[in-house]
This record gives sequence, C-alpha cells and structure tokens, in this order.
Amino acid sequence: MQLDPAEYQPGDPFDDWIYQREGCFDITPLNPPPSPAEVFSYFERLPLPQLTTQHQPPGDGLTGLPVIFFTDSPTTQTFTVDIRGFQVVIEATAEQFTWHTGDATGQLVTTDPGAPYPAQTIEHSYRSGTYTAYLTVTWGATFTVDGSAEADVPGTTTTDGPPVTFDVLQARPVLTNPYN
Repeated sequence: MQLDPAEYQPGDPFDDWIYQREGCFDITPLNPPPSPAEVFSYFERLPLPQLTTQHQPPGDGLTGLPVIFFTDSPTTQTFTVDIRGFQVVIEATAEQFTWHTGDATGQLVTTDPGAPYPAQTIEHSYRSGTYTAYLTVTWGATFTVDGSAEADVPGTTTTDGPPVTFDVLQARPVLTNPYN
C-alpha cells in the first residue's frame, strides 16, 4: 500500500488497528523506585531540628567549676515524603554532636547528647570571660520505600543550633568578721 502524504495529516489513521499482543505489561522500568542517592538529595533538604544547647550552671559559670553541656531536644525525627509517587519514610537520627565551646580550645565531639548534673557526660572548663557556645549535629538516616526493607541513606547532613552566650566569673574570697 502506497501512502500519499498529501491525503493525510499527522495523527490521521490510515488503516485498521492490528493487535500484536494483549495482556498486562510491567511498566516498572519506566518508573523505578527511588535510588539511595535520590533519597539522600531529599534528606539534605528536610527541615531537621536545630538542637538547643543547654548548660549548667544556668546563667553565669565560675572559673574552676566546669560548665556542663547537654541538649534535651529530640534526637530522632521521622519524615514521610513522596518521591515520584513512591511513599518514602526517612528516619533521621543524630549521630554526632559537636559542641563549639566559644573559646580557643575549640570543639568537643561526642556521640551522645549529654546529660544534666549529676549524670553529666560533657564538661568544659573556662577562664573568666564571656563565651558563646552552640551545637552542630550530624544527622544520618535510614529509609524505606512503600514499606520495603530498611536501607541506609548514603551520607549525612548537619544542623547548627542557636547560640547561647554566658559569662564565666572569677569568684573572690572575702574575709568577714562574724562578730560585727
């Protein structure tokens, strides 16, 4: 059969449909599940919490008495995101805590969020002065796609908490006369 291009416009049928095959077709290759790298790109953009730095004693510290650092903010967070029609559940977990002390000694790096007195685990001694400290948290994560087996997100991301400023004072003994 010879087609005359002048007789047909694009999209015009020129013959009857011919069925080559009937049945269901697997279109999964056209939309594969999200790859770990694709999930990581979403993980980096999640609104992860900025953990608050707590310190003891509250207010001003004293030289010779270490300042205790901890955070009582949640260290895990669950997010459900839609990636190309797939339900992806990302479980973010704080893996590392970097305590910026605000003095020349730099940073304290731990794997725990610390604890208040008397169970403290993170302490730092200061000289007298004013200091600003804050906490950087390194987050790792696992994910599932439509209820699949859990897998690790390949990479980490960080958040910085709000800074806290405090003074460290030098205590001076004063002799008094108890009989006056």
